[in-house]
Amino acid sequence: MTPGHSSPHPSPPAKRIAQPTVRRLSLYLRLLEEFDERGAATISSHELAKLGGTTSAQVRKDLSVFGSFGKRGLGYGVAELIAALREILGLGRAWRVVIVGAGKIGMALAQYSGFRRRGFTVIAVYDNDPTKIGATEGGFVVRDVTHLERDAAREHPDIAILAVPADRAQETVDRAVRAGVTGILNFAAARIRAPRGVTIQAVNMAAELEVLSYALAKDKAKGGERGAGSG
Repeated sequence: MTPGHSSPHPSPPAKRIAQPTVRRLSLYLRLLEEFDERGAATISSHELAKLGGTTSAQVRKDLSVFGSFGKRGLGYGVAELIAALREILGLGRAWRVVIVGAGKIGMALAQYSGFRRRGFTVIAVYDNDPTKIGATEGGFVVRDVTHLERDAAREHPDIAILAVPADRAQETVDRAVRAGVTGILNFAAARIRAPRGVTIQAVNMAAELEVLSYALAKDKAKGGERGAGSG
């Protein structure tokens, strides 16, 4: 639990917040929403930390960056903290998203219902394959990627998700930037560059699997050590 009084409008931090902190805030939000669905009115920092795999001190530290939340002896108001975290994470507005790449990954993302629940609306899917352009995939008519800039002048997308081959990633970024997109989520296995003012978030699925592989190998090694010491 945290001292002080709740802050209905979280104050912006003086400096950019580290990505691990942002990821924890996103996790806290999902956990709080689950609590809210169960009808819980309050939650302590200890409960939130236990569910999030961290410590109550870390929870309090993460939230204190944005103001004072909760009341001593009562914990955090679930609904109030949900509203604050949504504002902190920029979820209080709608974000218009285009997906470039109508392959399996791109179309799976286009049909993911969780985006809309978070305020992300996929407005178009693009590709450069003549056999895909004009076809209806997952409820979307696949557009020609060469029309991205023209379409953007009318539809004003905020975010572009790249699900293209690595050798097409940079040219696709350049096209998205020319279209006025300022946020890019990159699934392509390539390092890409963008001018100042454009934010790029990379999703490296191979790296995530390697992290998982390391954790599994470590657990197996520990199990082997325990087995060798018994008998």
